[in-house]
Amino acid sequence: MLLNDKVIVVTGGTGVLGQSFVEGIHAAGGTVCILGRNIEKAEQQAAAIQQAGGKALAVQADVLDETQLETAKKLILDTFGRIDGLVNGAGGNMPEGILSPEEDVFELNLAGMRRVMDLNLWGTVLPTQVFGQALAASASGSIVNISSMSSQRVITKVLGYSLGKAAVDCYTQWMSVEMANRYGDKIRMNAIAPGFFLTEQNRRLLTNEDGSYTERGNLVLKQTPYKRFGTPEELVGALVWLLSDASKFVTGTIINVDGGFSVFSGV
Repeated sequence: MLLNDKVIVVTGGTGVLGQSFVEGIHAAGGTVCILGRNIEKAEQQAAAIQQAGGKALAVQADVLDETQLETAKKLILDTFGRIDGLVNGAGGNMPEGILSPEEDVFELNLAGMRRVMDLNLWGTVLPTQVFGQALAASASGSIVNISSMSSQRVITKVLGYSLGKAAVDCYTQWMSVEMANRYGDKIRMNAIAPGFFLTEQNRRLLTNEDGSYTERGNLVLKQTPYKRFGTPEELVGALVWLLSDASKFVTGTIINVDGGFSVFSGV
């Protein structure tokens, strides 16, 4: 129960990976605040945790809306009195941030690319800005960002997403040093870089309607030594460790959870 007595905020908590984060934090003894735009789903998740004897709070907010985030912070502090952890789980891709092979590389949808970058970068920076001082006040605050293999390796089509996640890596390292210089070990920042996990956003890219793999799905598996996609639960161990005091001397680190994708040359 590494997260006993810790209050953890999870942005994007109603998504496929976010839901796994929420359940993992609860299983580790943490109090979880499920932050997302879909308040009905967040309330269902919170109710399930409460029925299981845990503590949870559903909070509606858009991670790109600072006013909504401030309102969310007030509600959380009024309810629990503290915030010990933040998981910046909100992010993802959009069709307008994808460059298909048949499209002209010099005719990018710049507005679409910018929207995807905003979601992934500023959707990480803004919650950190809003919740940061409350985290520092806990004396053992931990922020976990969500990176991606696309920040480390060239993955075709997903340019906007790749740019956003590369910026998240830079922000993770830069911010970890700045916070340490100002707050010592009271607050730290790390990131998890997932390999390929099936979510609602990428399922159509990687699998066909009959469940078989697309050409792109097969290419991913060929590059992954484990020869399978990850399951959301396989991110939880790294997440709980980074949120807990067991990793108190760890900051500025990006942990790959990828089945070996990042290290395999293909040969």
